[in-house]
Amino acid sequence: MNTMFQWFLALAGALGGLAVGAGAFASHALKAQLSDRALEIFETGSRYQMYHALALVLVALLVQQSAQTGGDSLWLNVAGFAFIVGIVLFSGSLYALSLSGIKILGAITPLGGVAFIVGWSCVAIAALTANQAR
Repeated sequence: MNTMFQWFLALAGALGGLAVGAGAFASHALKAQLSDRALEIFETGSRYQMYHALALVLVALLVQQSAQTGGDSLWLNVAGFAFIVGIVLFSGSLYALSLSGIKILGAITPLGGVAFIVGWSCVAIAALTANQAR
């Protein structure tokens, strides 16, 4: 079995589960502790974490398919790492911002957004170059 497939799929499962936990934590434990705006920021982090955990599942499956057909998975691997970095920077900074109120943490969030865009762009490049690798 392809190592990157296993690694991406395991991380997708962990990050997806953590997104569910973060959302539940925000809805129950943080609701009385945070302002409506801070809660909204936290929930945005959780939502984007889930979106990109699911994207990581997609990448893992595509990496596995590529390995089975003898294709090149370089762009898919870059996409997977970009999604992971995006989750850490985007969602992580939103969690930290909402919990701490330190506004400068919001400056990190766009870097995570750029990582997400890079990841999706790499998925597109992988699709467009899939037949050229063979």
